[in-house]
Amino acid sequence: MQQRPQQGTMQDHLQIFNIEQKTKIKSHQMPEQVVFWKWINPKMLGLVTQASVYHWSIEGDSEPVKVFDRAANLTNNQIINYRCDPSEKWLVLIGIAPGAPERPQLVKGNMQLFSVEQQRSQALEAHAASFATFKVVGKENPSTLVCFASKTTNAGQITSKLHVIELGAQPGKPGFTKKQADLFFPPDFADDFPVAMQISHKYSLIYVITKLGLLFVYDLETATAVYRNRISPDPIFLTTEASTIGGFYAINRRGQVLLATVNEATIVPFVSGQLNNLELAVSLAKRGNLPGAENLVVQRFQELFSQTKYKEAAELAAESPQGILRTPETVAKFQSVPVQAGQTPPLLQYFGTLLTRGKLNAFESLELSRLVVNQNKKNLLENWLAEDKLECSEELGDLVKTVDNDLALKIYIKARATPKVVAAFAERREFDKILIYSKQVGYMPDYLFLLQTILRSDPQGAVNFALMMSQMEGGCPVDYNTITDLFLQRNMIREATAFLLDVLKPNLPEHAFLQTKVLEINLVTYPNVADAILANGMFSHYDRPQIAQLCEKAGLYMRALQHYTELLDIKRVIMNTHAIEPQALVEFFGTLSREWALECMKDLLLVNLRANLQIIVQTAKEYSEQLGVDACIKLFEQFKSYEGLYFFLGSYLSSSEDPDIHFKYIEAAAKTGQIKEVERVTRESNFYDPEKTKNFLMEAKLPDARPLINVCDRFGFVPDLTHFLYTNNMLRYIEGYVQKVNPGNAPLVVGQLLDDECPEDFIKGLILSIRSLLPVESLVAECEKRNRLRLLTQFLEHLVSEGSQDAHVHNALGMIIIDSNNNPEHFLTTNPYYDSRAVGKYCEKRDPTLAVVAYRRGQCDDELINVTNKNSLFKLQARYVVERMDADLWEKVLVPENEYRRQLIDQVVSTALPESKNPEQVSAAVKAFMTADLPHELIELLEKIVLQNSAFSGNFNLQNLLILTAIKADPSRVMDYINRLDNFDGPAVGEVAIEAQLYEEAFAIFKKFNLNVQAVNVLLDNIQSIERAVEFAFRVEEDSVWSQVGKAQLREGLVSEAIESFIRADDATQFLDVIQAAEDANIYHDLVKYLLMVRQTVKEPKVDSELIYAYAKIDRLGEIEEFILMPNVANLQNVGDRLFDDALYEAAKIIFTFISNWAKLASTLVKLRQFQGAVDAARKANSSKTWKEVCFACVDAEEFRLAQICGLNIIIQVDDLEEVSDYYQNRGCFNELISLMESGLGLERAHMGIFTELGVLYARYRPEKLMEHIKLFSTRLNIPKLIRVCDEQQHWQELTYLYIQYDEFDNAATTIMNHSPDAWDHMQFKDVVVKVANVELYYKAVHFYLQEHPDLINDLLHVLALRVDHTRVVDIIRKAGHLHLVKPYMVAVQSNNVAAVNEALNEIYVEEEDYDRLRESVDMHDNFDQISLAQRIEKHELLEMRRIAAYIYKKAGRWKQSIALSKKDNLYKDAMETCSQSGDRELSEELLVYFIEKLHCFSNLSNFVRISLNPVNSDVIVAYLQFIQNICTVATCIALPCNACWVYLATGMPGGPSTTGHGMTGMAGSPVPSFGITIAGNRNPEEDGECLPGRIQGMLGTYLHNAFCDYAELRIKFLYGLCFREQRMDSSWMAYV
Repeated sequence: MQQRPQQGTMQDHLQIFNIEQKTKIKSHQMPEQVVFWKWINPKMLGLVTQASVYHWSIEGDSEPVKVFDRAANLTNNQIINYRCDPSEKWLVLIGIAPGAPERPQLVKGNMQLFSVEQQRSQALEAHAASFATFKVVGKENPSTLVCFASKTTNAGQITSKLHVIELGAQPGKPGFTKKQADLFFPPDFADDFPVAMQISHKYSLIYVITKLGLLFVYDLETATAVYRNRISPDPIFLTTEASTIGGFYAINRRGQVLLATVNEATIVPFVSGQLNNLELAVSLAKRGNLPGAENLVVQRFQELFSQTKYKEAAELAAESPQGILRTPETVAKFQSVPVQAGQTPPLLQYFGTLLTRGKLNAFESLELSRLVVNQNKKNLLENWLAEDKLECSEELGDLVKTVDNDLALKIYIKARATPKVVAAFAERREFDKILIYSKQVGYMPDYLFLLQTILRSDPQGAVNFALMMSQMEGGCPVDYNTITDLFLQRNMIREATAFLLDVLKPNLPEHAFLQTKVLEINLVTYPNVADAILANGMFSHYDRPQIAQLCEKAGLYMRALQHYTELLDIKRVIMNTHAIEPQALVEFFGTLSREWALECMKDLLLVNLRANLQIIVQTAKEYSEQLGVDACIKLFEQFKSYEGLYFFLGSYLSSSEDPDIHFKYIEAAAKTGQIKEVERVTRESNFYDPEKTKNFLMEAKLPDARPLINVCDRFGFVPDLTHFLYTNNMLRYIEGYVQKVNPGNAPLVVGQLLDDECPEDFIKGLILSIRSLLPVESLVAECEKRNRLRLLTQFLEHLVSEGSQDAHVHNALGMIIIDSNNNPEHFLTTNPYYDSRAVGKYCEKRDPTLAVVAYRRGQCDDELINVTNKNSLFKLQARYVVERMDADLWEKVLVPENEYRRQLIDQVVSTALPESKNPEQVSAAVKAFMTADLPHELIELLEKIVLQNSAFSGNFNLQNLLILTAIKADPSRVMDYINRLDNFDGPAVGEVAIEAQLYEEAFAIFKKFNLNVQAVNVLLDNIQSIERAVEFAFRVEEDSVWSQVGKAQLREGLVSEAIESFIRADDATQFLDVIQAAEDANIYHDLVKYLLMVRQTVKEPKVDSELIYAYAKIDRLGEIEEFILMPNVANLQNVGDRLFDDALYEAAKIIFTFISNWAKLASTLVKLRQFQGAVDAARKANSSKTWKEVCFACVDAEEFRLAQICGLNIIIQVDDLEEVSDYYQNRGCFNELISLMESGLGLERAHMGIFTELGVLYARYRPEKLMEHIKLFSTRLNIPKLIRVCDEQQHWQELTYLYIQYDEFDNAATTIMNHSPDAWDHMQFKDVVVKVANVELYYKAVHFYLQEHPDLINDLLHVLALRVDHTRVVDIIRKAGHLHLVKPYMVAVQSNNVAAVNEALNEIYVEEEDYDRLRESVDMHDNFDQISLAQRIEKHELLEMRRIAAYIYKKAGRWKQSIALSKKDNLYKDAMETCSQSGDRELSEELLVYFIEKLHCFSNLSNFVRISLNPVNSDVIVAYLQFIQNICTVATCIALPCNACWVYLATGMPGGPSTTGHGMTGMAGSPVPSFGITIAGNRNPEEDGECLPGRIQGMLGTYLHNAFCDYAELRIKFLYGLCFREQRMDSSWMAYV
C-alpha cells in the first residue's frame, strides 16, 4: 500500500498496488491522516488514525469502514501494533508513550481490547499482545485467548507480567483458567520492554520479544517459563509469525531478518532435564508431536494402566508423541483387560478415543473393524471410511469382504491392493474398470484370461474390452492376431471384424496381414461389408492382387478394377459396364495413366459407341487435363462423333481460353444444328478467332444472321457486316442491328452504305428512325469525311426544333453557318450551347477574330492566348487579361518564358489599365506584377497611376506600395517619395525601411510622424550613435527618450552616464540591471544616488538590500545603522549572509546583531577572532552546528577552555559526538579530548555514546584506565563498537569481558582460547563455555585444555557433560593419547551408554586388569563392540578376564565360542548356564556328551565310591554329585527347547552345601546324599518328538549305574502327564530302572 500525504492538509491518499501484476487495485482519499496501517489478513487492511480504527477490504469497490474509536488511554500514543483474532470478533490496538517523570526511559504501554459483537472496549496497560486458540478439555469448540505482556512501575517498583485470559467465556461451561507469569528482566535490561508477541500454534508456545532483543518463551496452557535468551544485539522493531515452522521472523535496526523457532530434537529433553518439569515436557511432546519424552510417556502409560485408569491411558496413548504407544502391544494390553459388567470395554474406550483424535493406523483399523464386523455393524465402517478415520489395508479388505463386497472394493482401492481390486472388478463384471485401474496403478493382469472369460458370456463386451486393451499406453498386452483367432474360433465374424476395424485404424505397415485377413473373411462371407471397408479407404497395406481376384469373383467389379495393376485384367473387367456404376467407372479412369485410359476408352467406343458414348464423354470432361484436350478431340474426331465433341467441348469451354477450342465448339454446334448455342457463344465468348469465325459463318450462311451480327458487332467488323447484309439483301437485319443491337455504330453503317451507294432515302430514313439514339459527333465526322455534311441539315434542325441542347448538334449547326457565312458573329455571341473550344478551333483557319470571340465566350484562356500571340493581337489579349482578373492567367502571361511578355506589358500599361475604371482590375494587375517580381515595371505602372493625376493618385495602399516597391527595387527614390507623399503608413513603412537597412530614411519617416521613441531607437540600435541620440533627447526632452538613451548607455557599459539618464527620466524600472551593472563596474557611489531615487517610487526588498550592501562597500557603516533603524523592506538575513560571504564581517556583525541571528553572529565573530563573544553567541543560538563551528575554531586557535565549553554542548548529541572526536584526534589533541569526554560523563544528558567514546579513547591512548571504565559503566556502553576497538588495539582481557557482557559467549570463548596468556581464567572460562551456541567450540575447548591445562580438563568436561557429543570427545582424547587422563569424566558419563565411552573405559580396565569394574561395565552398559573386546581378552593371562570374554560371547549370542572358552578354563557352571540360555538343543547335546565323556576319567569307580562314603571325604562326594547334577542340568537343557518336559535334580548334605536344579529342593532329613530325577510333561509327544535322544539316554543310564550302584538309595521317579499317550523313555531305559 502507498500512503501519500496531501500538501497543506491533514488527509492521506491511500493506494493499493499488486506488485506482481504491476497494477493499482484501488485507492481512497482518507479524511484523516493515517498514523499506522497493517494487513490483518490477506484481504483486509487495518488503518489507524488519530481518532479511529478502520478496516479496508481490497475486494470490490468498498471504502474503509470505521470499526471503533480509539480509547482515551491511547491519546498521544505511538501505535506499534494492531491485531485481530481469526474470527475477527476481537481486536486489539497497542501503543506506547513516554514513561513516568521519575523514570521516563521506561516506556509506558497501553492496549485497547475491543469486542466486535458487544461493541465495547477495555483499556489495559500492556506493551505487546496477541490472540490464540486453545482446546479446553470438555469444551466442544476451541477457546479464544488473549495474551498480553506489560511492564509497569508503581512507587519505584517495576512489575513485569505475562497474562493469558479467555475471551467470551460462557458461564456454566468448562473454560480456560486465567494464567499469569513474571517476566524476568536482567539488571542490564532494566529499561527494556516488550515490543512484540507471537503465538506458535504448532507448539502452543508464547514468544515475547523485547526491544533490546530479549526472547521469552512461555507455555500457552500453563504460562510456565520455558526459555529466555538474547537473540539480537540490536533493537527489534518488527516481528511476524512463521506459522509453518512454529516460530517467528524478526527485523532489527541493522536490517537483519532473524528467524527463531523451536529445536524439536532438544526442547523436550531440555524441559524435562534442565527445567525438571516432566509434566510440561510430556504436554509439549504430545501437542507438537516431538521426540524426547518416549520413556516418560511409556512410564506414565504403564502407571495409568496399572491403576486401571483405562480411559486416561487411552487418551495418553492417542496423544502419544510420534505414535510411540500406537502399537499392537497396546491393543493387546487393552484386549487382555477383562470386561466388567455394565461398563464399556477398555478396548472400545481406546478405539473411541483414537477416533475422536484422528485417524487409526492399519493394525488399529483392522482390530476395530473385526469387532464391528462381529457385531454386524457395517454402517459404522462406512461412516468411518467416509470420514477417513481408518487406514485401509489388504487385510482390512479381506475382513470386510465377508460382509460387503462393494465396501471391500473401496478398501482395496485405497490400500492399493491391486490383485484384489482386479479380482473384485472381475467378479463384478466391470472389465472396463480393470483397464482404467491397472493403468492408474501400473499393474499388469492376465488380459488373455480376462478376454476369454468375457467372450463366453458377452461377445460385444469382449469386443469393447479388446478395444480398450488396444488403446492402452505401451501397446496392447495381447497380440491382435491372437485376439482375432479367439473370435474366429467361435465363428464370430462380425465381432472379429468390428475389433479389427477399430485397431487397424492407424493403417500401419506391420498390420498388412491383419488387413488382408479382415478383407478375405468378409469377401467370402459378407461382400457388402468388404465393399464398405474398401470404400472407406482405411487400409493400404493388404495383399492387393489377392483381394482383386476375390472382388472379381464376388461381383465387385469396381473394387477389382481398383486393385488390378495389369492392363489386360483391367480391359477384361471394364467391359462389364452394365454392372458398374457409371460415375464410379468415370472416377476409375482418373486413376489410370493417360495411355491406358485412352486405350480403354477406345475399346469401349469400339464395342458399343452409342451405349458407352456418355461414359466416354463424362470421362473426357472429368479428366481433360490428364488425358489432354487434343487427344480427346482426336478420339471423337476419329470416330466422327460431332455429338460427343459438342458435349465434351461444351463442358470445357467455360474454362478454356484456346481460340481453336472455341472455334471447334462453334463449328460442332453449327453442324449439330445448335443455332442458339452458336448465337450464345459468339455473343459471350471472348476467346474465339473473330476473323476465322466470321468467315466460317459467312460461308455457312446460316438462316439466322444473329451469330454473324454478334461477331461483327463485338470485333469491329461492322462495315463488313453491313456490306454482307446489303449485298445479300438482308436489309431487315441492318435495320434491326442499328435500331436494336447497337445504335452507336449507326454512323459506321451510314458511312458503309454511302460507300456502297445506297439510296439517300434509305439512309435518311434509317437516321430519322433512331434520331435520339444516334451519336451526332461521329455521324457528323463520317459525313464530313465524305463531304456529305449538308445531308444532315434537316436532321440537325429537327433536333434543335425539338429543344436539343446537345453541344455536338449546335457545333455542327454552327459549322454549317460559318461555312455559309450567314452572320456567324451573331451565332457565336448568342448561342449558349455550342462548344467554344471546338467551334473556335474550327474558326482559327477561317477567321482568327471569330476564334477570339468564341474563346472569349468560353473563357478558353490558353486557346485565346495562343491565337492572339500567333496573330499578334496583343491589345485584345491585354484587355482580356485585365478584364479576367485571374491570378493564374496573369501568372501564365507574365512568366519569363513568355516571349511576348514585353508586348503584353506595354499594352497593359499604355492601353488596358488607363482605360479601366475598376479598382479591382487595377489591384489585380498590381498584385500580378508583384507576384511576377517585376518591380521596375511595377514602379513604372504605379508612377503613372499615383504621381500623375489619375483617379487613384491619393490611394493609401498604392502610395504604400510605391514606397515599399522602391525600397525593394530602387532605394535611391525612397527619400524623394517620402518627401512627396503624405498618405502612407509611416510606422509600418519605417519598420520596413529599417529591415532594408535604410536607417536615415526610417529616421526621417519616424521624425515626420513624431514617433520620437522609434526615432531615437533607430539612432541607438541601427545608426548606433549615442551622441546623436543624446542630442536628439535634449531636443525633444521626453522621459521615454531618456529611458531609451539610458538603456543604451547601460548596454555600452557607460554606467555613470546611464544612471544620470535614468535619473533625468525618473525611470526606476531598470533598477535590477543598473544594480548588476554597478556591481560589475564597482560603482557604488553613483549606485547609492540611483537607489535613493528608486526608493522614492519603489518599495522592493532588493532595492533596500542593495542600498545596505552599497553602504557597506563604501564603508559607510553609520548610514547602515541609521538605515536599518528606519522603516525598510530589506531582506536583512540575505544581506547579512552576502556580507559574510564577501568578508565584510563588521557590516555583517551589525546586521546579525540587529536581527538576533546568533548562529551567524557567532560565525562572524569567529572570523573576527572574537572567540569569547562567539561562545556567548553560540550559547544564545544553542545550535549543534554553531557549537561545532565555534568549538572547532577554538581548537584550531588552541583556546581549549572555550572549546571544552562548546564541546560539552555538542557531545550530548549522539550524531555529533563522533565528528567532535575525529576533529580533536586529527589535530592530536588527545588529552584535551579525553578531558572533554570525562567532563561529559557528569552531564545530565550523558548518553551511551559518550561512555562508549571515552572507552574507545582509553583503549587507544590510556589502556590502563580501560578495564575500570568498562566495569563501572558496562550497562551504558555500546559494547559492539567497543569490542571492535578492543580487538583492533589487542586488549584481550577487556575484549573477553565485553563479549561476556554482550552475551556473545562464542566470541568470548574464542578470544580466551586464542589469547590465553592475557585472557584465560579457568572459572571464567567454565562459565562462558557452557553458554556458547556453536557446539564446535566445546571441542575446540577440549583441544585447548589438552594443550595448555590438561590438569583441569576433567573439571571442564564435567561442566560440558550435558552438551557435548561424548563419542567425539573420546575420539579427540584418544587421538591425543590421553584416555587415562579423562577417566573420571568417562566414568561420570558412562550412564549414557555411549559406545565410544564404553569402549574407552573397557580398554582402560583391561589395561589396568580391573576385571571387577570391567564385568560391571559390560553388565550395565552394552553399547560397545562386544566381539572385539571378547577377542581381545579371551587369551588374557587372567582367568577372570577370560571368563568375562566367555560372558561377552554369551551376551552376544555366540554360544559355541562362550561354551568352548568356559570348557577350556573348566568353568562348567558357566558353560551350562550359557547352554541353558541359548535354548539350542544341539549345543546342549554336545555339552552333555562332553560331560559324559569326562566320566571316563574315573577308572576305578568302586574305589571312588568307597572313598566317597567316608564322611571325611564329603567334599569329594559333593563335587562328584555336582558333576552329576551338571550332566542332568544339561539334559534338562535338551528338553527345554521343546517346552514339553522338565527334569529336576536335587541333592543335599546335612549341614553342608546344597544345590537346587530348576526350583525343586532335596529330600529333607535324608541321612545320606540323595539324588532324584523327575521327568514330567503336559504335551503330546507326537508334536515335539523325543526330549532325550536314545544314544544319550543309554549312555546316561550306563554311567549313572556305574556311579551309584553302591549307594543306599537311588530313587528315580517318573511322573507322566495327562497328555502322554506313550512312554517318553525307550524300553532299555525302563528295563534298567
